[in-house]
Amino acid sequence: MLITNGCFVSNYNSNFVNLPLIKKFRTVAKLKEGQVAPFFKGKDQDGNTISSDDFKGRKLVLYFYPKDNTPGCTSEACNLRDNYRELMDKGYAVIGVSADSEISHRKFAEKFDLPFPLIADTDRKIMTDWGTFGEKKMYGKTFLGINRTTFIVSEDGIIEKIIKKVDTKNHTTQIFSLFE
Repeated sequence: MLITNGCFVSNYNSNFVNLPLIKKFRTVAKLKEGQVAPFFKGKDQDGNTISSDDFKGRKLVLYFYPKDNTPGCTSEACNLRDNYRELMDKGYAVIGVSADSEISHRKFAEKFDLPFPLIADTDRKIMTDWGTFGEKKMYGKTFLGINRTTFIVSEDGIIEKIIKKVDTKNHTTQIFSLFE
């Protein structure tokens, strides 16, 4: 996919103009380890407002995933659920973020007994601020979507680690191995 004169050109030789999307796509953050984590605020599956301010003084696992109830996203969420006590014992809070609605998140959290909040970022603001919404390639096609990424944020609000190649079935082990 190319951006040419304000148009997206797809692999199918069609193009369309979507100026708000182009502006948003062009301003996607490029976060790096050691930077101050961007502020976020959103509603979770229970309608509670969750913000980064709620986690000052705590370590945070902030994971972005494409879609509720899909195989990889379910594996990732269940792995974090199965190891949630160990994460908590090591001082980590866990938050998931996707573009799904609060209702979808509620059903997903109930179905898999997830003990942590899932933020409904339906306008993709948080994902854009954190650089997880952008160009993706899958099965030879290029499109805009959510890039599965996990950020480990320190108690001081600094991004300690960024995991871009998430092992969905062993995600907690992957997180802990970064600090050995």
